[in-house]
Amino acid sequence: MKKILLVDDEKNILIVYREEFEDAGYQVISASNGEEGLTRFRDDKPDIVILDILMPGMNGIEVLRKMKMLDSAVPIILSSAYQQFKHDLGTWASDAYIVKSGDISDLKSAVRSLLGEETPQ
Repeated sequence: MKKILLVDDEKNILIVYREEFEDAGYQVISASNGEEGLTRFRDDKPDIVILDILMPGMNGIEVLRKMKMLDSAVPIILSSAYQQFKHDLGTWASDAYIVKSGDISDLKSAVRSLLGEETPQ
């Protein structure tokens, strides 16, 4: 079973994403800030990370850089409510950038693609 690390300071996002990805057959680990996300990344060795950008303390771009230094092979999806961060040079190290919305089908598709899984029919 593939392991997803969710890092987001919005509790409701963590709940929705956890339910959606567990229902899709993934093991889900979550963290509510960047420091906790880095600890979970090191300790739990996820197969993929979904990372918010705007968080208190260490922002997602800083976390992205640190995670890539620890293990550059783990795909990281930046997920933000703000489209403008897509053009920030700091986000270019991510493997995908998804704008948050009520429909997470694009996010699920990006996860499947980055994990080399086939899209369900």
